[in-house]
Amino acid sequence: MKTIIKASLVAAVALTSANAVSNSALVAKLNSLESELSSIKAKLKKQNKKINKVKSHDAGDNIKWGVDFRTAMDKIKYDMADGSTRDKKIIFTNRLWLNMAYSPNTKNVFKGQLSMYKAYGADFGETPDPSLNPFGMRGTGFDTFDWVTNEALRDGRVSVRQAYWLYLGDKFLGADIPWTFSLGRRPSTNGFLASLRDDDAPQSPLGHIINVEFDGLSSKLDLSNVTGVPGMSFKLCMGLGSTNATPRLGTLAMTDYAKDDNALNDTQLAGFIFEPYNDGQYIVKTTAFKAFNMPGFDSSAFMTAFQGGAADFSQNGNMLGAAISVMVDGLAEEGILADTKVFGSFAWSKTDPKSGQYMLGLDPTVTGMAAGAAAGESKSGTSYWFGAQVPVTEEGKFGLEYNHGSQYWRPFDYAEDTLAGSKLAARGSAIEAYFTYQLTEALSAQIRYTKIDYDYTGSNGFFGSGGTPLKISDVKAASASFDQLAQAGVIQHQDQEGIIADLMGAGLTQEEAVGTLLSKSMSSSIVEAAQDLRFYIRYRF
Repeated sequence: MKTIIKASLVAAVALTSANAVSNSALVAKLNSLESELSSIKAKLKKQNKKINKVKSHDAGDNIKWGVDFRTAMDKIKYDMADGSTRDKKIIFTNRLWLNMAYSPNTKNVFKGQLSMYKAYGADFGETPDPSLNPFGMRGTGFDTFDWVTNEALRDGRVSVRQAYWLYLGDKFLGADIPWTFSLGRRPSTNGFLASLRDDDAPQSPLGHIINVEFDGLSSKLDLSNVTGVPGMSFKLCMGLGSTNATPRLGTLAMTDYAKDDNALNDTQLAGFIFEPYNDGQYIVKTTAFKAFNMPGFDSSAFMTAFQGGAADFSQNGNMLGAAISVMVDGLAEEGILADTKVFGSFAWSKTDPKSGQYMLGLDPTVTGMAAGAAAGESKSGTSYWFGAQVPVTEEGKFGLEYNHGSQYWRPFDYAEDTLAGSKLAARGSAIEAYFTYQLTEALSAQIRYTKIDYDYTGSNGFFGSGGTPLKISDVKAASASFDQLAQAGVIQHQDQEGIIADLMGAGLTQEEAVGTLLSKSMSSSIVEAAQDLRFYIRYRF
């Protein structure tokens, strides 16, 4: 019995000792594993920091790209003052915008946009001899003019439409005034209100009076904090519309980029955009500017160009302009009116000619008749524009717009996205209706109809005699009178001087005779009405 008890005690002691050894080893092992795990965690944390730093670095160093590709078909028709029509049943176009953005930090931003815009099966590029291409190549007109370089149909090349840097400051001169400064090829097309029908975010200018490509600078002060008025801001804008500089290897003297005394002076613009109120629902914007050394045909060049000859621009004065645009974004808290937009805009332009020079007028010593502004005479023009955009389905919106311009109205709207010419430049009336539908997150479609009725000529002209506003009803009446006299056998000659003599023999004064002959000659080249029906599919992502 004692032997059994001793054996049991020995076994118990042995088991207890074994368990003690086992527990001690386990604890040691756990401590070792815990130490290793802590080390691994520390290494992972360090690696994650490096990875995040690399990701942040890469995100800041890489330009972010966006694609905006539109395929459109337009049906265009022009009704001429002589009763004839000119049209294009369907013209297909592709427009590509490659959008760029880069921000290394919260203070500095780069933005850019590359552009391609061409018609299907057409290359409207440049050629030294258009006769070499049986299908015709433009390039000698205004398609290469810097203000509309990317808005005119051309070849398949990709060019820079926008490229600028933007600095964002928190306090201007220590005051609680956030501010910005920007320099480069500015976003100066498709501005406020003009962007509605184009289904875009508004760019910098007021689209009623400025819609051209532009190289320059801008600086904006956000005055809302110091005034307590929501959205109040003031932006200064300056830039060049053309530059006088001799091209590289342009002269035998090799004075590259020096001033060319035989070329036009720099075209310059300076102005401001003042936003007195903007709470997101009620938006009021104003602008005023002065443009210097405006280009255009003088009376001699205008007559040469009208007869199909080569004519050069001249500079006969300056231009002033101003506008106020108001939009209400939402007319109610709920329902269809909550997303309805209504707007109205009024704009003014004024010529400032050099002494003895003609802006928007004809020199009677050259043309044989007086029309428009006299030598050195300043003329003002006005335009009003209103419209609405209403959601008609969850993904669709319908817009309706109307504008009217006076006899001497002259805006900078040459880059407006209307193939039949700028509706907002009309010296007359224009009405437009459109329906835009979001097909998918990236695809949208639009159908749009634009109708322009002109009261005066020169709506899409420039700033010299070529922009003279002749009353179209008077041109038609004089042309009809010429036809009646011709049918009556009064016109016996074929040359200009002989025809004028025949008309004077019928009782017309010399100026009346010249005016009647010019009206007859010009009537086939004067657009009385224009229409543009467009349908497009657009990809944006």
